[in-house]
Amino acid sequence: MSKTVSEQLLEILVEAGVSQVFGVIGDALNAFAQAIHRHEAVEWIGVRHEGNGSYAAFAQAELSGELAVCAGTVGPGALHLINGLYNAKRERCPVIAVTGQVPLAQIGTNFHQEVDLEKTYADVCAYQAIIRSAEEAPRLILRAIKIALSERTVCRIELPADIAEAPAAGDQFIHPIIPSQARLVPSDDQVQAFADLVSDHEKITILGGAGCRECREQVLTLANKLKAPITHSLRACDIFDHDCPHVAGLTGLIGNPSGYHAVMNCDLLIMLGTDFPYTQFLPQGTKTIQVDTRFPNIGNRIAVNLGIHADVGQTLDRLLPLIKPRSSNRFHEKICENFASWRQAMADAGSPSRDHEPLHPQIFASMIDKHASDDAIFVVDTGTATVWASRHISFHSGRRMIGSFNHGSMAVGLPAALGAQLRYPDREVWAVVGDGAFTMAMQDWLTVANRKLPIKMLVLHNNSLAFVKLEMEVAGIVPESDVLGVDVPDLSQYSRWCGADGIRVQHARDVEAAIVQAKNSDRPFLIDAVVSQGELMMPPSIGIGQATGMAESKIKQTMMALSGDKEQWNNVKEEIATYFDSSD
Repeated sequence: MSKTVSEQLLEILVEAGVSQVFGVIGDALNAFAQAIHRHEAVEWIGVRHEGNGSYAAFAQAELSGELAVCAGTVGPGALHLINGLYNAKRERCPVIAVTGQVPLAQIGTNFHQEVDLEKTYADVCAYQAIIRSAEEAPRLILRAIKIALSERTVCRIELPADIAEAPAAGDQFIHPIIPSQARLVPSDDQVQAFADLVSDHEKITILGGAGCRECREQVLTLANKLKAPITHSLRACDIFDHDCPHVAGLTGLIGNPSGYHAVMNCDLLIMLGTDFPYTQFLPQGTKTIQVDTRFPNIGNRIAVNLGIHADVGQTLDRLLPLIKPRSSNRFHEKICENFASWRQAMADAGSPSRDHEPLHPQIFASMIDKHASDDAIFVVDTGTATVWASRHISFHSGRRMIGSFNHGSMAVGLPAALGAQLRYPDREVWAVVGDGAFTMAMQDWLTVANRKLPIKMLVLHNNSLAFVKLEMEVAGIVPESDVLGVDVPDLSQYSRWCGADGIRVQHARDVEAAIVQAKNSDRPFLIDAVVSQGELMMPPSIGIGQATGMAESKIKQTMMALSGDKEQWNNVKEEIATYFDSSD
């Protein structure tokens, strides 16, 4: 019996290194799913929601740098994939979405479940392999895979139901996929201009991004030679961890004062492999050098004096021999001293001796940092979970941190942890998520439980969308529970209902024991951490507009509380109690 187009597609994907496909089955994918069932080298990972499947695929591609695959059928299933695919696109991860389509004869007739997916996917995909015949299938499939891998992006393969089960053709076009080894190299003139600018300036700061992942040591060597502090983007937390020499931490809204002042008070800013988007946290009028492999990124956020369209590692390899080592300078010393002081303040904030209830969320993050393995994978959800994780967990050694750092979507944590644990079964996987994010994706905790994956899930349970609350207050708006409230039950009980383990933690004395229990468990383990809504997340610098908006919101809340609004009265009381406990 000759193989089908679905079997041919699967063989090509397996040859490209794919071993798992995440999705929800449907009639247009039946032939593809059957092909997977018959193939020993690949596994169908059925999820409860296609969006969780695309987040799981994102996680595998982000962590491995290799191709990952998700699937959805016809209109509804394919539409569910999109949010996770946008996350993969924004984080630059090679992901293929296989989408079923109605039979050829029905396309364009407004058939049941039919959607014009080519239009719908036009923005998220760099390329779409719209298969309309068996003869063209292998060439289009290979093109989609090569584009996804070479551009580190999202591509889609559309497979109509009748083509999926048709006899395969075009085998003569199938060939092994050869990974690109190309590197963008700067010109000698550009490297010399880089060295000349450096020699003319004393207070130099390096702003590093995800583009430094393969050249971390060269960046550290440059910082040491120049005695320049390194600040970094959120995605680079696991490249330039808190324990690295010269590192001053994050800048931006959730950054720290050291990182902020290192960028804003330097006289030469060196941006390496980052398209840092927050212009209010970049200096205006400061001499700037930017190195990036993506030419449109250069000068995208700030005017640059020297732009180098090249690989960061290749550039630094050529630059370092031209740089003379410097002795320490007061700018560098002060930034590093301030960062050390900030780290001590964070350690104090995460101490279990701070036993105010509801608990401070920092305690949980600090305890995870203490006990997690040196090669642990951390999946951090959007919102306050990102704040506490980035401030209180050091992503040293072989630790990795992933999330929705550019797309900024809630509910990445649980499904990305699923994908990470399946890809790396021998590594610890910790997910740090808010209660709003967890409940948005909680159906696939069943998938985790059924597969007995030892994911350690920390849910910060404050019955609120806490980061949105902060944004509203900064804008001078009074947060209301009917907008921000998340009425969440005992999630440890939910976890046990799913067949996983779970524990609810309400007292500081119980935090460390719960973290250790989760670490040592060989089953899915959920910690329902009851934490305060009133925890302040101070930005590295507060502008007049932010201070005015916050004051306006707090005055309104206080007036409403004094007028008999019990909800606002409880909010004000909790915030005051949390603040004074933080000030001890």
